[in-house]
Amino acid sequence: MTLDIVILGVFVADTAYRAQRQPRLGETILGQSFALGPGGKGSNQSVAAGMAGASVGFITKLGKDPFADMALATWKKAGVTSLATRHADDYTGAAYIFVDENTGDNAIIVCPGAAATINRSDIDSHAEVIKQCKVLMTQLEQPIDAAEYALACARKAGATTILNPAPAVELPTSMIALCDFVTPNEIEAETITGITVNSPKDAVAAAEALLAKGAGGAIITLGENGCLYHDGSNSVHVPAINAGPVVETTGAGDAFNGGFAVAIAEGHSPLEAIRFGTATAAISVTRPGTAPSMPTRKEIESLLRN
Repeated sequence: MTLDIVILGVFVADTAYRAQRQPRLGETILGQSFALGPGGKGSNQSVAAGMAGASVGFITKLGKDPFADMALATWKKAGVTSLATRHADDYTGAAYIFVDENTGDNAIIVCPGAAATINRSDIDSHAEVIKQCKVLMTQLEQPIDAAEYALACARKAGATTILNPAPAVELPTSMIALCDFVTPNEIEAETITGITVNSPKDAVAAAEALLAKGAGGAIITLGENGCLYHDGSNSVHVPAINAGPVVETTGAGDAFNGGFAVAIAEGHSPLEAIRFGTATAAISVTRPGTAPSMPTRKEIESLLRN
């Protein structure tokens, strides 16, 4: 099996609640709506890449339950090759997502379930697929040791390595040094570098700190302000693209990373890939949900043309 992109990460079933605000501890409030759907950063990124036309495989662990069935159906619809194993003695991950009815902003709690046990042997079982891929991407919802090992295996095989360091945790320099691209948002960049990011100028400083730790290139995503790319020679602020009214931002980062990985696998320059990822994210925020919000290749190309 030959795949252009291999993604290591977590699938979770998103339980999304929309309300005017989050309840305080001990308080019960009425919400406006509820939705159950597929999520997890790695899974969302895989769906984004698959919908954008890439040959992509997803490494994870699932339970043997209805949420696992949801995962497999989601990947099949998006054209993602499942590299998941299933385990009857554990559960498939789930996430609580609060969405602010007024702004579309979100707060999330993730329980990875079986995927929390992903280890080096799970990576080794997919060694041949990793050796043949063009791009390997991972995040931090599964154990960090497994993520670092996967990056090391991909780097040794000559693949381009992308780390989306989410959720925000401190990282060993050895892991950052394995990455051709690191793609944190403002909070994640601050956690890793200690530099507060409130502006593109701050983002340059954080990017320089990531490069000093060994990253080949740093992309600091800035939400509605686009992103900042720095490769050691050049710093470029890439503005966001307006694709319509914002409905929900939950899957925006995953959409960006999935789209970016697709363009990199196709041989585009980093700035071209960032533009493609930015368009992917721009469309995703105009729709509710995470995986269900990911646009098709035709939609992305249409937005970029316009």
